[in-house]
Amino acid sequence: MSKNLTKRGEDYSRWYNELVVKADLAENSGVRGCMVIKPYGYAIWEKMQAALDKMFKDTGHQNAYFPLFIPKSYLSKEASHVEGFAKECAVVTHYRLKNAEDGSGIVVDETAKLEEELIVRPTSETIIWDTYRKWIQSYRDLPLLINQWANVVRWEMRTRLFLRTAEFLWQEGHTAHATEAEAIAEAEVILGIYATFAERFMAVPVIKGTKTPGERFAGAVETYCIEALMQDGKALQAGTSHFLGQNFAKAFDVKFDTKEGGLDYVWATSWGVSTRLMGALVMTHSDDNGLVLPPKLAPIQVVIVPIYRGEDQLAAIGAKVNPLMEELKAKGISVKYDDRDTHKPGFKFNEYELKGVPVRLAIGPRDLENGTLELARRDTLAKEVVPMEGIADRIVSLLDEIQEAIFTKAEAFRDANITEVDTYEQFKEVLEKQGGFVSAHWDGTPETEERIKDETKATIRLIPLDPKADPGRCVVTGKPSPYRVIFAKAY
Repeated sequence: MSKNLTKRGEDYSRWYNELVVKADLAENSGVRGCMVIKPYGYAIWEKMQAALDKMFKDTGHQNAYFPLFIPKSYLSKEASHVEGFAKECAVVTHYRLKNAEDGSGIVVDETAKLEEELIVRPTSETIIWDTYRKWIQSYRDLPLLINQWANVVRWEMRTRLFLRTAEFLWQEGHTAHATEAEAIAEAEVILGIYATFAERFMAVPVIKGTKTPGERFAGAVETYCIEALMQDGKALQAGTSHFLGQNFAKAFDVKFDTKEGGLDYVWATSWGVSTRLMGALVMTHSDDNGLVLPPKLAPIQVVIVPIYRGEDQLAAIGAKVNPLMEELKAKGISVKYDDRDTHKPGFKFNEYELKGVPVRLAIGPRDLENGTLELARRDTLAKEVVPMEGIADRIVSLLDEIQEAIFTKAEAFRDANITEVDTYEQFKEVLEKQGGFVSAHWDGTPETEERIKDETKATIRLIPLDPKADPGRCVVTGKPSPYRVIFAKAY
């Protein structure tokens, strides 16, 4: 099996696109801007879902489901929200098709126009807050902690698999609280969950912070975020958690009877991560040989490849492998035994290297005689011949070692690519020659933020949480600045 992957150093974007397709993660569909997530890619997403879903439920959240379609009038109720999404909305205007009178095919029935257009959800705040008005009457109904796993549509002209597609999968949490402090605490808890998931499961180091007013979610009072750094020096927003204040409660008249006997609007949050995380996973760890997957998210953690001639040798190997597989499964490890006779071992080695399987075991007739097997790590490509006795316990510890090693490597890369600058010339030089995160002073004005974006294509990715006092002067205007913020070019 020949991978024929473009090298990262030659064309990083092309390398990424080829890898996603060749590793069987996803492919473009017949619908412009939309993708097909293939079984191997979806298996990774399912592992992400399972881990996050448990973390949400462990913190008191419940899953529900809300309609895909949102009446246009709902979006109109929160002005900044509709302004933020208006250009990305797909709109349903009719409810019926008919055969064309000239026999040319199917056409829209012009008599079946909807009284009110329906928006295919770009996000669900409006439909959910219309529902919450019926669910919330008293402080006894609070907090309301709801999450849904769903798909959304945001019309995109320039698409890239996982990173930016017209339709994508995600989870979106929407919570209601009795006090401002409780809502802010909720947004911060979720940010912590996202950061923990990214680092402990995805092995992707992240920086936590808040967005500038110009980069906040439409309708939010505050947006918390985690930012990761890809191998090409660009940033990727890996998750956001929004404190919505009382904006949506006021727009949809969601009031509650307080403990003190008064009447008040509830305080809200919303938060989400999407299949964009799949792109982050690929771009953070993978190499010129293919995917490198952290063991905790790998659909296949261990693959066993027999090397044999004839059915007798295969049967003898199978007799040794079957007990090992059962032992590994009992320890919670996903294992595959690839005894296909349609492909040679070399083809299989390349295939599983391309697909990022963390550990590969190979066993042949000589191994049977010696009680050994060949063990190969995907992250380092190191191989060694090891005793078969006790191999299951060794693999358990090895998978933990690989998980940690992948994170440590990514963290070292991230840290080596955070550069402090004090002048605009330095700022532009670092972005041009090195990329990565640029730590610089900013005067806090949207005008300066916009100028930097226009002139360098870099945006303020975040204001660090609890930024340390570091007085300085804005790299552009020279005006006083209390602390540094993080800039980068981004996906």
